[in-house]
Amino acid sequence: MFRIRQLALAVAVGAGGTAIAAAAAASAAGDAQDPQATAVIKTAEGATVGSLTVDAENGPARVTIKAQGLPPGYHGLHFHQTGVCDANSKDPATGSPFFSAGPHLDTGGHEHAHHTGDLPDLLINTDGTGTATAVSDRFQVDQLFDADGTSVIIHANADNQSNIPDRYTAPDGQKGPDADTLKAGDSGGRTACGILQKP
Repeated sequence: MFRIRQLALAVAVGAGGTAIAAAAAASAAGDAQDPQATAVIKTAEGATVGSLTVDAENGPARVTIKAQGLPPGYHGLHFHQTGVCDANSKDPATGSPFFSAGPHLDTGGHEHAHHTGDLPDLLINTDGTGTATAVSDRFQVDQLFDADGTSVIIHANADNQSNIPDRYTAPDGQKGPDADTLKAGDSGGRTACGILQKP
């Protein structure tokens, strides 16, 4: 009787292990989603320095970027409101390329860092490569494909997310972030640009 019970238990455990393995495989398959948006990111000189995907099948959008050939350090990363990456379109104030991409994507009149298209900084390693993933519920994928499209911009500097404490006072006496900081977090010029596309 003991041997029979022992055998039954072994069969049950084996079946359970098979079920767990199958469940794990199904979960892994579910995680391997096809992206709903992609972008190839290029510098003003035309060099490809990154790729981006957006997956949103199971809820909030998962944004993944892989980059190479960029200066080490933190770089601001944002979706911009127009899907045009014209390197010859210069910012009149700074001379930065890709002025054609417009300001940060925003659907509600927010200040930085609450724009619809604001994302965490991208950290580039000493070898010029970097990878980042962020999950955002600020936008729906279909909003990226409105009439004028959407672009993604990698900036030259880190984005301070408009986190300027009141103890920092400007020469004019203003405390905290000024108007420029509230636009883009002082993330500097536009290093590279990519147009969001449907796969």
